[in-house]
Amino acid sequence: MFYGLNKFIKRILPKQLFYRSLLIVALPVILLQITISIVFFDSLWIKTNIGMTRALVGEIKTFIKLYNSEDADKIYLESTFEENMDIDVIYFQKKKFSEVMNEKWYSPIDRSLRRELKSKKLKYWFDTSKFKNTVNLKVEGNDGYFEFFIPRERLTSTSVRIFALWITLPAFLIIAIAIIFLKNQTRPIKKLAEISKKFGRGEEIDEFVPSGASEIRQAGYEFEKMRKRILRHLNQRSEMLSGISHDLRTPLTRMKLQLALIKDKNIVDRFSNDIDEMEKMLNEYLQFSSESNKEQTEKFEFNELIQNVITQFNNDLITFNKGNYFLFNGRKLSIQRCLNNLIENSTKYANKIEISLNVLKSNILIFIEDDGLGIPIQERENVFKPFYKIDKSRSEKNSSVGLGLSISSDIIRSHGGKIELGESKLGGLKVVISLPF
Repeated sequence: MFYGLNKFIKRILPKQLFYRSLLIVALPVILLQITISIVFFDSLWIKTNIGMTRALVGEIKTFIKLYNSEDADKIYLESTFEENMDIDVIYFQKKKFSEVMNEKWYSPIDRSLRRELKSKKLKYWFDTSKFKNTVNLKVEGNDGYFEFFIPRERLTSTSVRIFALWITLPAFLIIAIAIIFLKNQTRPIKKLAEISKKFGRGEEIDEFVPSGASEIRQAGYEFEKMRKRILRHLNQRSEMLSGISHDLRTPLTRMKLQLALIKDKNIVDRFSNDIDEMEKMLNEYLQFSSESNKEQTEKFEFNELIQNVITQFNNDLITFNKGNYFLFNGRKLSIQRCLNNLIENSTKYANKIEISLNVLKSNILIFIEDDGLGIPIQERENVFKPFYKIDKSRSEKNSSVGLGLSISSDIIRSHGGKIELGESKLGGLKVVISLPF
C-alpha cells in the first residue's frame, strides 16, 4: 500500500529541480496562509458577522413589536429608528410580499441572516445582492409588511478585504523572491548539464567555468578535470595508433619490393594479397583518424545528408522515406562516412534497400533495412569489433577489412547515440541508429 502511494506521489511531483525547490518553499507558505485564513474566518470574521446579524435582527424585531402596539406613535417611532439605527423603513399596509427568494447558499451573510430570522420566528424575504452597499429586507407585520434598507456594514465586517490583501501580498512577495533566488541557484546546474550533454555528443566546447554554490562549483571543477583527462587520453590514443599505422607503411613498402624479386608467381600472389589487405586497413584507419581529429561540429539538414549519400551509389533499388525537416548539430562528414559504410555493406549483400528517418521528441531514428543474408543473433555484437569478419571468404570477395561497422559504431557513440542490429521486414538485416539532440 505504502509503496503504491509513494509511487503515485513521485509521479505527480515535478521532475525538474527548480520546480521541486519552489514547491519546498511555496507549499509551507501556502499551507500557513490557508491555516491562518481558516482560523480568521472561523474564529473572528464569521463569529463577528453572526453577532452583528443577531443584534440587527433583535433591533428589527423590537421595532416591529413596538410598532404593532396600540398606543405607539408610529411616525415618531419610524423617524427615531431611521435616525438612530441608520436603517430606512417603509410600511406597506394590507399588502403581502413574494416569498420567492434568490438564496445564495455560499454567502456567509445570507446564511447568518437566514438563521437569525428563523430563530426569531419571523416571516421574511431578503436580497443581499441587488444593491452594492445595502441589504433589502422584508418582514411580515400584523396588517402588512415592513421593508428595511440596511447598510451592509451592519451585517458584516469590511476588514476582511484588508486582511485578504495583507495575507496574499506577502505570500506572493515571498514566492517571487524564492523564484528569483532558485533560478540563480539552478542556472549553474543547467549549464553544467548542457555542457555535459554537448561533451557526450562529441561537440567542441570551450573551457567550462563553474559558478553557483560551493557544491555545484566542486562538481563543475571535477567535470572539467575529467573532460581534460578524457581528451588527453583520446588524443594520445589517436596519435599513437596513427603513428603506428604510418610507420607500418615503410616495412610494407619494403616487402613489396622484395616480392618483386621472387620468381615463384604463386608465392608472390599469396603474399601480395595479404600485403594489399594490410595496406587497406592502414589507409582506412588513417583516413578515419585524420577526419575525426580535424572535423568541427556544424548544423546540417539530415534528410539532405542521407539523400546525398544515396545519390552517390546510383542505385534505383535504394528507397528513402524522408522524415520531418530537421537541423542536427554534429560532425557532418563523420556521420556521412558512417551512413556510407552501412549502405555500402547492404549493397554488397542485398538487392533491395529501404531507408527511413523518424524525428522523435528528444532523438532521431534512422532505419536501414535490406533483403540480404542478415547477421546471426550471436554475431551482432561481434561485428562491431575492429577487423572482425563473420565469413572470411565472403569478406575477402567483397574487399572488406572488417573496420566499416567498427568505425560506424565509433562515430555514432561519439555523438552520444547508439547503433543496433535486428531483423528486417524485408527478410535481411535492419540497422537502427539513434542520435540524441
